[in-house]
Amino acid sequence: MRLYVGNVPFSTSDDELRTLFEQYGNVESATVITDRHTGRSRGFGFVEMTDNEEARKAMEALHEYELGGRPLVVNEARSREDRGRNRGGQSRRNW
Repeated sequence: MRLYVGNVPFSTSDDELRTLFEQYGNVESATVITDRHTGRSRGFGFVEMTDNEEARKAMEALHEYELGGRPLVVNEARSREDRGRNRGGQSRRNW
């Protein structure tokens, strides 16, 4: 199961994110998303866990868990198709 992790402190590394989630099961991958131009963290990431039950336990335990003074937001990641084309759900051509 792929999990979205939001409100991640900007100083958090991929390894730190992995270590946090490994307490609840096997982590296939953990990635903090960075800005392609600056290389700085964008404050969110994704964790992929091999077992869905372990992922659910991690989600329950770590949602609102305080990391670096910030409460994490942890939920099941949505596929790109489910998110729409942009935040407003409208094509940019309509602007």
